[in-house]
Amino acid sequence: MKIVALACLVALIAGTAAAQDGAKPMTTPIRMGTATPGGGFPLYGDAFAEAMNGADPTLAIATRNTEGSAENIPLLEQGALDIALVAGEPAYEAFAGIGRAPTRLKILTAIYSNPGMFVVRADSPYRTIRDLVGQKVAFGAKGSGLVILSRYVLDGIGLKQDEDFAAVYLDRAGDGPAMVQDGRVAALWGAGIGWPGFRTMAESAGGARFIAPDAAEIAQIRAKHVFLKPLLVGAHSYPHQPVPIASLGSWSYILTREDLPDDTAYRLAKTLHGAEATFAAKLPQAAETTASNTVAAAPREELIHPGVLRYFREIGLVK
Repeated sequence: MKIVALACLVALIAGTAAAQDGAKPMTTPIRMGTATPGGGFPLYGDAFAEAMNGADPTLAIATRNTEGSAENIPLLEQGALDIALVAGEPAYEAFAGIGRAPTRLKILTAIYSNPGMFVVRADSPYRTIRDLVGQKVAFGAKGSGLVILSRYVLDGIGLKQDEDFAAVYLDRAGDGPAMVQDGRVAALWGAGIGWPGFRTMAESAGGARFIAPDAAEIAQIRAKHVFLKPLLVGAHSYPHQPVPIASLGSWSYILTREDLPDDTAYRLAKTLHGAEATFAAKLPQAAETTASNTVAAAPREELIHPGVLRYFREIGLVK
């Protein structure tokens, strides 16, 4: 009994001393992969890390620029990242085992929807997707999920990205707008509401115009690629965009490595959804990062991390 009492006393003294010294509680480091500078993923990832670390001081989320979704998936599978941003199309292919073995990665959260479209200068003569055939078009960074989304969209209307267009692939996502503005390319492909490339174009002195599939093309694309969903870019999502734009696309995710501990995933989910309003105030796109959107966007419930599902059960979102 004396030994136990002495051990308790030592622990109490040590704890008191740590408190007096201002020692910080132990933190959980989380390595997060984003994408190339200038794109939507680094913007989102940095805001996510700031909001999460602020809401839970025991989290230490550090972001890392990568080549995007195409690199993030294998980095997660290798255990070189804990969580990473992955666009909907490469996630779909990885989960379904298209061109590879099915991945065992898990969903932490759906982040935002990605309606895909092209942007051109306001004075451009191009007004439809078929007008761009034969032209130089920047389809995004080489490892970006945007490139995969555009392939599916174009394939749905019988076009091949690398044969029907002079396709340009970027080293940095942020290089695209300047290439459209100075005429090196006719158009830039992108996706999402608040996407930096679209915003840069829309805010430029010369202005911009968006080109999306028309209603017949959307129906044609969906008939061939049913996983793509009709999505709407609301009016005034970008400067000088007075009317809504109908398009289609999918949801992007934060995926986790397969063996991320359940307790860690639970803490991340609880912190994230407890700070939804704070996060959305930092980044408008984050308004779509909700628990209910994650459940709706996941291809199957079992693809959501078990630790996240435990939190969702606690709040009554899933059974």
